[in-house]
Amino acid sequence: MEFILIGCISLITGFTSGLLGIGGGIIMAPLLLFVPSLFGFTAFTMKAITGLTLFQAFIACVCGTLTHRRFHYVSNKLVAYMGGAIFLASLAGGAATKFASNDLLLVLFAVLAVVAAWLILRKESSDSDKPDISKLVFNKFKAVGTALTVGFIGGLVGQGGSFILIPLMTAYIKIPTRIAIGSNLAIVTLASFAGFCGKALVGEINWPLTVPIIMTVPIAVYLGSIMSQKCSIVLLRRLLAIIIILAASKILATIFVSAP
Repeated sequence: MEFILIGCISLITGFTSGLLGIGGGIIMAPLLLFVPSLFGFTAFTMKAITGLTLFQAFIACVCGTLTHRRFHYVSNKLVAYMGGAIFLASLAGGAATKFASNDLLLVLFAVLAVVAAWLILRKESSDSDKPDISKLVFNKFKAVGTALTVGFIGGLVGQGGSFILIPLMTAYIKIPTRIAIGSNLAIVTLASFAGFCGKALVGEINWPLTVPIIMTVPIAVYLGSIMSQKCSIVLLRRLLAIIIILAASKILATIFVSAP
């Protein structure tokens, strides 16, 4: 029954990953934290949740990248510039965590998320429902700077930040929404893989529970990616804004709950 429950959670998370181009950790972590106890199962530890979430994110990013690439919405050039930058910045942010106040950083991250939600709700005049990736032109300095900023702050607070990248790509770097969604999955693949490997090396992956993830996430991501192509970019941007606001609320709630 626990396998079935993990599989159901993975279906939800994987579908959302394919639909909106996010790793899905911001959705899977709360579900793993609260849902099992509702069905009488022993609650997972945060270490176990983080391990499973990173594993799911890696599988979802790989599958989502392959599917969105079929629709010609993954920019290799954009991935090359932003993928390496966010990976290195995440490592640097993780190493610098001990030098900053955790609550202050969480507030900063939550504020950045709220700004991202506002940006994604704005109508971009240059956006297209069927963009031609062969004609994509972007400012490389803006792309690298955005990846470095999100990666570093995300590394500081222990958040991937993939759900923030898409609004910044569309509003600041002027990347069409569909290309931002497809490319975002490829951009965060390396960071997800690095985090997963780190958890595996210290023995914080519950390997038996990765089986239902492997069985369900590829299918769910594929279905979500197909649905993403059928949805208008306005609907996709609104759904992403809701996810971002919920994520920001979760982060702020964590601060208030932990406050003395």
